[in-house]
Amino acid sequence: MRTRSLVPALVLGSLAACRPSGTPAGTPAGNPRSAGGAPAPYVITDGQSQVVPAFADTTTWIRERLWVETEFDSDFDGRKDRVHVDVTRPGPTASGLKVPVVYETSPYFAGTDPNENIFWPVKQELGEEPPARQVGKGAAYNAGRTRISNSQVRTWVPRGFAVVHSESPGTGLSQGCVTIGGMNESLAPKAVVDWLNGRAKGYTTVDGTTEVAASWSTGKVGMTGTSFNGTLPIAVATTGVKGLEAIIPVSPNNSYYRYYRANGIVRSPGGYLGEDVDVLYDFVQSGNPATRDLCHARVRADIMRNIDRRTGDLSDWWVKRDYIAQAKGIRAAMLTAHGFNDWNVMPSHTTIMADAVRANGVPVQMYFHQGGHGGEPPLAMMNKWFTRYLLGVPNGVEQDPRSWVVREGAARTSPTPYAAYPHPESAPVELYPVKGGAQVGGLAAVRQTGQGVESLTDDVSQSGAQLAMAAASSNRLLYALPTFTQPLHLSGTARVTIRMASNKAAANLSVWLVELPYPAGTNGAMDPRGIVTRGWADPQNAKSLRAGEPLRAGEAVTLTFDLEPDDQIIPAGKRLGFMIFSSDKDFTLWPGAGTQLSVDLDGTTLVLPVVGGRAALARAVQ
Repeated sequence: MRTRSLVPALVLGSLAACRPSGTPAGTPAGNPRSAGGAPAPYVITDGQSQVVPAFADTTTWIRERLWVETEFDSDFDGRKDRVHVDVTRPGPTASGLKVPVVYETSPYFAGTDPNENIFWPVKQELGEEPPARQVGKGAAYNAGRTRISNSQVRTWVPRGFAVVHSESPGTGLSQGCVTIGGMNESLAPKAVVDWLNGRAKGYTTVDGTTEVAASWSTGKVGMTGTSFNGTLPIAVATTGVKGLEAIIPVSPNNSYYRYYRANGIVRSPGGYLGEDVDVLYDFVQSGNPATRDLCHARVRADIMRNIDRRTGDLSDWWVKRDYIAQAKGIRAAMLTAHGFNDWNVMPSHTTIMADAVRANGVPVQMYFHQGGHGGEPPLAMMNKWFTRYLLGVPNGVEQDPRSWVVREGAARTSPTPYAAYPHPESAPVELYPVKGGAQVGGLAAVRQTGQGVESLTDDVSQSGAQLAMAAASSNRLLYALPTFTQPLHLSGTARVTIRMASNKAAANLSVWLVELPYPAGTNGAMDPRGIVTRGWADPQNAKSLRAGEPLRAGEAVTLTFDLEPDDQIIPAGKRLGFMIFSSDKDFTLWPGAGTQLSVDLDGTTLVLPVVGGRAALARAVQ
């Protein structure tokens, strides 16, 4: 979830305005409504809040800082923790105008550990205890900071919203301990929403008794942010806190197990080889040094007891850090964004959460692009969302298309609308490997029989890109469709079933879907060229994620698992390849070379989500 650009700049864009319909979500208290449904003195055009001179005058903006008292004591000192908050609001709030709030919270605002050598060594034999790593020290503490952040301010204050920031527990000037997915990370921003609604107390100092009230707030709050900052809106929304009306999470990590593991395998987030929960814990430390040792003794020690880099198995400790499992509490309208080539926080985090929130009867809209980590929706989309759910303007956003996908080569401000994601016409198409995978075997629409077994030898020194480019290799198996004569549109989640055996008790299993010929000169794991999607699994967890079983030499197990979701149009002139290999140099642990995997071709299947189904695939390869 790390990102060097913690708050990417909002990009201006325009989307077709929908005919206003519906009724206002509510009128900010104390503000009369204009004939168009907007509270005075707001200006609404095409369903969006416009910059108003009275709001945009920076000389009248009111800035204040405070500490909000939470309902927890995560630093074990016997007193409820207080979190550091800052506010920027339009000048008219000094004269009685009540405004809604755009809120961003983060553990990053006060800085992070500059040491790039605190990751786990990934050279590790599978099933053995991991080698030691260098423990991080966090960021330097700065007690004299007077501002938390200016992100969001110049976008939303001139449009009549207050902007609020807060620092996560154990970071900056907030009390408490960093927990990386612990309940205090959900309850801290909940306390801020409660304060904005008069249900929690704020104070002028971290330990004082002089109270501060949010008398200028309508109580309606929208949250947004990218990466970790996009995860926390989801976290607080799971509490069901009243007043949180809308969230716009961008590239959010909705499950720490999914972020650091994949179907039982220990897998690093792309670009951060060797990262795990404890590494991220060290990375974000920026709070008062007086409490850090106690936090390390209690919290870091608990993390170390539970992350289990030896087996990668799922446990209750991980489930407590899974917001998808807590999604039934979410009532905030959600506009969510993700890149289909985000190999840091995989896109399944967003697609699975969207399904879970939609099941609550909550409005959900999705924005996807073809890039990597980060990438907010166009400002017009965000503006319509907050205008509808925070100002209560009936701009018809709930009738807008539910899915927007930036097509290949298009600007991110010009997404293509679809009725849903996956594409409503997407249908599963089963394909079966045809022997010859040491070079390039085939993919058939009809199951072949009697093909026997094909084998590969693990060698992590060969990257996935090198294996995909090789005309022949003993280190992977590769099967491909014929060259496309027409483009093929994939939309949804591919699934694989692989029946395999290993000559050792533990093995990595990696699967890539690739375009062939794979482009030469690709620049590492984050380069989207040639990659359609990926997936990983631990064969020891074929029966259960919670209890892996050592493999018996030569005895086959069957694994079925999803690859990462995608929406991609593969052009004519390309082939689609299904590549099976063992250790993935850019994502998995690095055992010594030599493990042999044997794949039973008759027991192996690839299911593709094809727009137009089998008929469309037949046309593409005819």
